[in-house]
Amino acid sequence: MFEQHYLDDCGVQLRKLKAQAEKAMAQVTDEQWFATLDPESNSIAHIVKHMAGNMRSRWTDFLTTDGEKPDRNRDTEFEVGPTEMRTAMMASWEGGWTTFAAAIASLQPGDLAKTVTIRGEPHTVVQAIGRQMTHYASHVGQIVLLAKHCAGPHWKTLSIPRRKIS
Repeated sequence: MFEQHYLDDCGVQLRKLKAQAEKAMAQVTDEQWFATLDPESNSIAHIVKHMAGNMRSRWTDFLTTDGEKPDRNRDTEFEVGPTEMRTAMMASWEGGWTTFAAAIASLQPGDLAKTVTIRGEPHTVVQAIGRQMTHYASHVGQIVLLAKHCAGPHWKTLSIPRRKIS
């Protein structure tokens, strides 16, 4: 059934995004993880904190509540205090991905045409999944770019190295 294949593939593709981000983040020091390129830029830490908050909000009670939970304060996701630690932020990241994975795994083919809301805006389940896949992919790309920049010559590619295609 196509619908089940779609749901299964969504889970596979988003797990690939998670793995790619984590392989990139593993290549930077804590100092680099928290560093920004300029005052208006986000660090890897900011992006991780934002993605974790977004996932918790969007995927908790996915079919029954608005994807923007009332207790979410999006602006604070882009603030990193001096006592915040990478390990705690990564625990939130894991929690977000776990919430997401459980929500996708709970969906049935018949759920794809249902309507959910995000910030009061109606979306079919397919549209909501697509919205989040695009959102997460853009942030994973940012994480990879920042990690590659920080790692410099020590960077280990996450795909096929240049000039290595046979």
